[in-house]
Amino acid sequence: MTRLRSIAFDPVDLDPLATVAGHVAVFVGADGKLGRAARRLDRLTRGALTRATTAESWAKKPEGEGVTLAWPAGMAAEALHLIRLERRPGLTEARRAGASLARMAGAKPLVVLAENLARVPQVALGLALRGYAFTDHKSERGEPLGAASFQCAKPEEVAAAAAPVLAVAEGVTFTRDLVNEPANVLTTTEFATRLEALRDLGVEVEVLDEPQMRDLGMNALLAVGEGSASPSKLVVMRWRGAEDAPLALVGKGVVFDTGGISLKPGAGMEDMTMDMGGAGVVAGVMKALALRKAAAHVVGLVGLVENMPSGTAMRPGDVVRSMKGDTIEILNTDAEGRLVLCDVLWYAQEVIKPAAMVDLATLTGACIVALGYENAAVYSNEDTFCGQFLRTAQTEGEGAWRMPLAQAYDDMLKSPIADMKNIGGRPGGSITAAQFLKRFVKDDVPWIHLDIAGVASLKTDSLLAPKGATGWGVLTLDRLVRARFETRPEAETDAEG
Repeated sequence: MTRLRSIAFDPVDLDPLATVAGHVAVFVGADGKLGRAARRLDRLTRGALTRATTAESWAKKPEGEGVTLAWPAGMAAEALHLIRLERRPGLTEARRAGASLARMAGAKPLVVLAENLARVPQVALGLALRGYAFTDHKSERGEPLGAASFQCAKPEEVAAAAAPVLAVAEGVTFTRDLVNEPANVLTTTEFATRLEALRDLGVEVEVLDEPQMRDLGMNALLAVGEGSASPSKLVVMRWRGAEDAPLALVGKGVVFDTGGISLKPGAGMEDMTMDMGGAGVVAGVMKALALRKAAAHVVGLVGLVENMPSGTAMRPGDVVRSMKGDTIEILNTDAEGRLVLCDVLWYAQEVIKPAAMVDLATLTGACIVALGYENAAVYSNEDTFCGQFLRTAQTEGEGAWRMPLAQAYDDMLKSPIADMKNIGGRPGGSITAAQFLKRFVKDDVPWIHLDIAGVASLKTDSLLAPKGATGWGVLTLDRLVRARFETRPEAETDAEG
């Protein structure tokens, strides 16, 4: 299902430029100075590049964006794209240039004249990610994606640097595919089957069924799926690229969320196919790590359930006992994600014995009220771990903002009949959800909770994604693994491209 262009890295060959079909692209800095390939194109087009890049508007164009010359004179190409990019661009600018090429070229074959440009792998990443389209359920799927060739001075070195970067692109695309799928296709069983396919890449995959989870005492997770015909599952994916204690990535995988007996309003409920976004990100990271053969030990755990109303569904007022042993009074069956996560977090600590944990969930609408669609909410019990994550997210351009944890918020979860309630009321809803989860994290385990409700899927295009699933978090978590958990000293620099 992965829709990524075939991307090659080839030696520079200027002789056939006049006869190249499809689209051609070249990079020029703000000063308009033309490199060797650009000068060749300028001669073919009788000075068209000089005219375009000496215009007053050229230097004002944001770096990474450009102009298109349609059916350029002297060339067989359908279009010639001029991208304003300095020879040593920043990470964001390089990816923006690739995204611009994806929009400009569409599905057409593309020759990119990169010569001695730095960060070519990051340009390729932007091209791959922005060129994504989810068309599985369209009768007309559009043109197949044409191949892209980056012509550069040292193609073998560039290809080697690009391989792990494009592996991460495949992980992002895997996440997007999962999040974009409708719930009648991506059932809990189908989700587990797609994760089992990661075995082909060397990932160890174990699927726990309902009787096994019941024996473990995972009654909070199981309560969420009681109203659905789809069986609840826990999928454990292990990439054993090192022998250290693992990083555990935990994802909420509610394949569809009606709210249960506390039924959501009908308007907008169709968007709840993305309520498995946290599990989708975990899956994408695991695929990326396997594809690039990461020298790290990482375990991904996802709780797969469907929250439906029926005669067997959990009710407001019910009390369930978690795997930890704590009891939970259910006041709202639409606060179900934390019930899934609390049992998976406890399982991870008891069975996996992680060095650290990160959980991801499209957990609360309150997160969107607080931060909109620009940032995920970040909660943590350990400042150093959290600070490293935030720096990593900033480098990757994935919005993340730390939120508070405090006893006053935790007190809002007190129940008169159980150890805790599953909601703390409307004030601080994202925070009290995080406080709920913190009760299931041991004091000596560094932990980050990411509420990705606002960033997992968007109604508008973003820099590296068309509207729909974004794959937010795969880039950041892959870089975090490189920086903190990989054993190779060159792991962090490999990510730069």
